[in-house]
Amino acid sequence: MMMLMKLKMLLCVSVFVIVLWGPAGGARNCVESRRVYGEKHTLNTAPHTHINGEHLRVCSQDYTCCSSLMEDTLTHQSEADFLSAVQDTSQFLLTTFTQRQRRFDEFFRELMDVAEKSMNEMFTQTYGHMYTQNAQLFHQLFTDLRQYYTGGRVSLAEVLADFWGGLVERVFSLVNPQYQFSEDYLECVGKHAEQLQPFGDLPLKLHIQVSRALIAARALVQGLAAGRDIVNKATKLSVGSECVRALMRQWYCPLCRGVPALKPCHSLCLNVMKGCLANQADLDSEWNNFVDALMAVVEKLGGPFNFELAADSIAVKVSEGIMNMQENSISISAKMFQGCGNPRPAPARNKRSLREGDSKRAFKSFSAHEKPTTAAGTNLDRLVEELQERLRPMRGFWVALPHTICNDDKMAADVTNEDRCWNGQTRGRYLPTVTADGLVNQVNNPELEVDVSRPDIKTRQLIMELRVTVNRLKLAQSGRDADFIDSEAEGGSGSGVGAEAGERFSDDWPGYGSFSPPHNTLHIDKTPRPHDRPRPRNTPNNKRNRINRRMGSDAQRLSPPLLLLFSLFMLFCVSLCLSSSLNVC
Repeated sequence: MMMLMKLKMLLCVSVFVIVLWGPAGGARNCVESRRVYGEKHTLNTAPHTHINGEHLRVCSQDYTCCSSLMEDTLTHQSEADFLSAVQDTSQFLLTTFTQRQRRFDEFFRELMDVAEKSMNEMFTQTYGHMYTQNAQLFHQLFTDLRQYYTGGRVSLAEVLADFWGGLVERVFSLVNPQYQFSEDYLECVGKHAEQLQPFGDLPLKLHIQVSRALIAARALVQGLAAGRDIVNKATKLSVGSECVRALMRQWYCPLCRGVPALKPCHSLCLNVMKGCLANQADLDSEWNNFVDALMAVVEKLGGPFNFELAADSIAVKVSEGIMNMQENSISISAKMFQGCGNPRPAPARNKRSLREGDSKRAFKSFSAHEKPTTAAGTNLDRLVEELQERLRPMRGFWVALPHTICNDDKMAADVTNEDRCWNGQTRGRYLPTVTADGLVNQVNNPELEVDVSRPDIKTRQLIMELRVTVNRLKLAQSGRDADFIDSEAEGGSGSGVGAEAGERFSDDWPGYGSFSPPHNTLHIDKTPRPHDRPRPRNTPNNKRNRINRRMGSDAQRLSPPLLLLFSLFMLFCVSLCLSSSLNVC
């Protein structure tokens, strides 16, 4: 009898528990679910107690605290929460690329403005009226350099060749004020300058220093802008229906079961996120290459391709080139007169020439510890260091994105709390294994179906954009421009190039002598390369001469088939001479 009473009591308690709590541990009382739901939405359709769940399309159709309208509302909320989580997590990337691109761009532009202003003031003080009369030549140099930096289709080799070509004509006239030179005569001077090298090796030094710094600076600023745009595109997600259902099941189906505080298991969250972000994970390999290439260019700019030193060196090297031509003006003029003929004497007038001491005033240089700051109060070293610190954690971002989201305690339970979390159906451990990264590995994802046979077109386009940017950055690491690979690789200019284009000059970079090379030692190409000739002025005669020279050189070259026929004919004649007794040869 006592045993029967105990059984009846146990049955009553069980019935009471089942009535009070749902089958999954959710309270039949929906007060807590109503409270959480009411924080963001209206409670018009929210039931006070569990109702039959046959109307549900995503969550379990057992007894529920959600109406059809609530489930639809929470499904949309799941998608919004997911997109917000992706945006919040990637905000660091977007902010870094946007702000650093703007700061580097402002810094480089200001350095060029300061360099031009400094040269103008120094040359006005040193050369006076002779400089102001020819200031347009120097102004055009900086205008062309700015146009190149801002993305214009400008060849640095041609820009510098034009500058030195124009400068040799002007300086030659100034060191020979007793003569009057026609345009044709000055054009002849420009042609002979390639052999005579009136400026010594200064044109080559300036070309190496300025071109490498400008190419790296432009590639970095363009690379940061590309990174910003790629992140913007990659995080503008189009969430599929399967992903939305999986998000709803893990985040808000617990609310419908009456346990809104129950968070999804960490492994469940990872599987859902890896399925929803499968295409983004496929960016990871090229993304890492992109970050590495940015780091390499930044390191070059902080060392052997230093933009500050390159900008400061323009006035110094131009002045040294003028001094070199001035000091050797007698021998250079004699050789020019020999090659171009005797010029006509100038009319008798008081014409000032360059004096020996005019170009020997010292230009201020800065030690490694006294680098000037811009108006923004920074210098290149600080900008480089700050960017390097921000780039390092970006590697592996897209593969780590699911983990970053699921590690947020608002999104999922802690990994150590696997027995007291929502496993997609009820409270308990999540048993399925976590899938690998990338689209192809989602074929066995237990939480959502992913079509692995159709790669995302948008993702393929982003991968191509990354590859193009990486290629440009890699070329910049070796001082080459992707837009002018052939011409820029040759280096030099026609008014004083006397060394190999790949040569490094230890005096270009303070502290980087031959016995203390920088971390980024430049590759020295021992193969001699042809040097760019200065472009003569575009007068009708000049254009006609260039066309005639091209036609003449083309006529001198035999095509391979004609060359082969000619060789066979000569062999036939030799054989005939040897075999014949007649003196036909």
